[in-house]
Amino acid sequence: MLSPLTHDDPAAVATYRLLARLGSGGMGTVYLARTPGGRTVALKTVHARLATDPAFRARFRLETDAARIIGARHGAAVVDADPLAETPWLATEYVLGPPLDDAVALGGPLPEPTVRALGAALAGALAQLHSSDVVHRDLKPSNVLVTAYGPKIIDFGIARAAGDDHLTRTGAAAGTPAYMSPEQAGGEEHPPAGDVFALAGVLVFAATGHGPFGTGSPADLLYRVRHADPDLTGVPDTLLPLLTACLAKDAAARPTTATLVAHLHDGHGDFADHLPPLVLADIARRAHDVWLPTPHRLPAPAASALAETVPAPRLSRRRLLTAGGGTLLGLAAAGGGVRTWLNSRDTPTEPTGTSPGPTAIPATTASDGSPAALWRGESLDPEEGVLPLLAGDVVGFPEKVEFRALAVEDGTELWSEGMVSEPHQVTTDGTFFYVSAGLLEGPGALLIRTLDPRTGKEAARTIEVKGFDGTSNGTKLLTAAGGLLFAASRLGSHSVDSDVNETGWHLIAVDLGTGKEVWRQVYPWDGVRPWLAQVADGRLILGKNSSDLETFLVQAREVRTGRQLWKRRLPLSDSALFKPGQLAIDERHAYFGGDRLRALRLTDGGIAWEYGSGSAGTSYGMPAVSDGVVYAHENRSTPGFLAVTADFGVRRWTEAPFGRSLTPNFRGTPVVGEKYVYAPVAGGLSAIDMTTKRSAWVFPTEAWRLVADKERTRVIGAGKTSAVAIPLA
Repeated sequence: MLSPLTHDDPAAVATYRLLARLGSGGMGTVYLARTPGGRTVALKTVHARLATDPAFRARFRLETDAARIIGARHGAAVVDADPLAETPWLATEYVLGPPLDDAVALGGPLPEPTVRALGAALAGALAQLHSSDVVHRDLKPSNVLVTAYGPKIIDFGIARAAGDDHLTRTGAAAGTPAYMSPEQAGGEEHPPAGDVFALAGVLVFAATGHGPFGTGSPADLLYRVRHADPDLTGVPDTLLPLLTACLAKDAAARPTTATLVAHLHDGHGDFADHLPPLVLADIARRAHDVWLPTPHRLPAPAASALAETVPAPRLSRRRLLTAGGGTLLGLAAAGGGVRTWLNSRDTPTEPTGTSPGPTAIPATTASDGSPAALWRGESLDPEEGVLPLLAGDVVGFPEKVEFRALAVEDGTELWSEGMVSEPHQVTTDGTFFYVSAGLLEGPGALLIRTLDPRTGKEAARTIEVKGFDGTSNGTKLLTAAGGLLFAASRLGSHSVDSDVNETGWHLIAVDLGTGKEVWRQVYPWDGVRPWLAQVADGRLILGKNSSDLETFLVQAREVRTGRQLWKRRLPLSDSALFKPGQLAIDERHAYFGGDRLRALRLTDGGIAWEYGSGSAGTSYGMPAVSDGVVYAHENRSTPGFLAVTADFGVRRWTEAPFGRSLTPNFRGTPVVGEKYVYAPVAGGLSAIDMTTKRSAWVFPTEAWRLVADKERTRVIGAGKTSAVAIPLA
C-alpha cells in the first residue's frame, strides 16, 4: 500500500511532512503525509510540467472545488489546498479502505446485498454532486474506496460543471474508456446521466468481476460503449432490469439517482453489515498499517551525489503479531472517517534552526560510565503522543493497539487492555488508571472505567455520562486529581462526519466518587486538542498547541466550576514540538520554553520573568522544575543545557563543553535526580552532573518520553518501539 519516497521527493509540501508514496501517474504524485497538528492525509501534487499550464491549473482548482462539494460523507474530506502554489497541491483525509477493484480482487465478486448497498450509497453521492451542477466524468472501480461506513468517491481530476465544455481538451484523458458513457465516448457533452451510466458499469464489475464492455484497446472499448450491448453475464437476476436501464445508450432513458437509491437500498443494517469478512479484514489491516514504520526514502542513483538515507527499523516480534492479529471489530470501526483526524502529531525532533549533530551513543563497553538498564521492554506508540503513566508501583504504556501495565521494579507485564486503541483514552491520578469508551450506535454516552493498577480489574462501577460522544473520536482524557477526572469531550452521539466532529466540544469534569458531571465549559475546537493538563493550587492548568502553530495557549480554570481564570498565548513558532511532555509547575509558577524561557504566575497568568533574548537563533526546550531550579535545553550557536532560578529566572549554570557534540531533543522533558539531570538527546539520555555541569555519560536508547517512579529510584522512558528503565541518581 505504501511505497518509499524517492531521493528527489520533497521532505514536505507547505506544512505537511511527507511519509511515503501512495501512487504516481501522468498527472502527479499522491503522498501519505501528516500535518503539524498530527492529522494523516493523502496529499496530491501535480507534475511540474503541468503546473505551468494555466488550463491545467484551472482544472486542478475545479477538482478541489468538486471534492469539497461531495464532502466527507461521500468523498475524501478536503483538509487544505493551494492550487496557486508553484506546485499545486491538494490534501484530503486519508481514507481507510481499499479501492473497489482491490476489494473484488480479495475474494471475487461481491454478494448481491453488498452490491445493492454500494450502489445506493454511490447513487446518493452522485445526487449530491449533481445537485451542485457538477459531474464526475471518471467514475470507475479504482475511484471508489470501500470503507466500513460506506463508499467514497475520489479523483475529481476531470470533474467539471455540467454544460461547461471549455476544459474538455487540455491534453489530459477525459475519462476511462471501459467506463465512459456513450456521449462521452463520442466527444459530446457528458450530462449527469453519464455518471449514472458509469455507475452501472461499476456495479456490474462489483457483481461479476468484469466490466460491461470487456477489455482491449481504447478504440475497441469506445466502439463497444457507443454501439454494443453490455455483457451482463453473472449479474444477479434481480439487478438485471435496473442495470440494463442504466446502461441505455439514450441518456434520457436512464433512471435518476433518486430512482436508483429507492430500488437498491434494502433499508436494513449499516453499510459494514453488508461487507464480506475479507473486505472488513482488509479495512482493519489498513487502519493498522498506517501506523507501522513508513518505507525509507530510496537512495539516489549511483551517479548522484545525494547521500543515502538510513532504512527504517525492522518490525519487532510484537509489531508483527499485531499486524497479523489485532481486534477486527475495533479496527474496522476505526476505518472510514473515524480516524480522519488521526492525532499522530509527529513533528521534527528539534526546532527550526537547530543543526543536527551526530547521534550520541557511547562506546559499546560503556566506558563513559553509563549504567546497565534495569529492564527493557517493547512499545508500540508510533505517534509518541503521551508519557508513560504512573499509578503506584505500576507504569502504564498507552499505545496504538492496547494499554499495557508493567511492574516498575522489573518491567514484568501485569496485564493489558485491548479495548484501548488510542493513547488519549487513558489517564491516571497516581492511584488508579481511568479508561474512556463510548457507544458507536445510539445516543451518546461517555463511559469511564476505574482499573486497579496491579490487576487491571475494575475497582469501581463504570461511570456513564450521558450526552457526550465517549468514543476515541469524541473524547480525550486529560488528567485526574482530587477525585475529579478532566476531559475534552464532544456533545452528541458518535459520528463519522468530520464536520460534525468539529462541533460541540467542551471541557468537562466528572466526579469519580459519585459518577456525576461536575461542570462543562465550551471548548472551541481548532483542530488541536489540549495536550497538557495538571492541577495545581486549586487550578486546572491547560496548555495546548494553537491551530496557527505560531502560539502556545495556556489557561487556568477553577477546579470545581471550570470557570476560566485567565489565559495567555505565548509566541512559539515551533508550537507543535511541545508534546507530549508535562507542564512544569511549582507552587507559584508554570514554566514554558520557546523563543524564551518563561515563568507565568499561577494567580493571574502574568509573566513573572523571562530568560533569553528572543532572537531567531536561540530557543528553549521543554523545562523541568525541581527544588527552586528550572532546567531546560538551550539552542544557541552551540546547543547545551541550562539551569536558572525559579523565583527570578537568574542563571545558575550552563552546561560545560563535552568531548563530543550532543544534539538536544527539545520535545523531551528532563528528569531531575539528586546527582544528575537526565536530558534527552539524539540517540540517548545524557546524564548531566550537577557538580561538574558536564555530561558524565550518555545511555543509548530511542526512549525520550521520561518519567521518574514514585520512589524516585528509576527513570522510565518510552520510544516508538522500546521502553527502558535505568537507575535515578
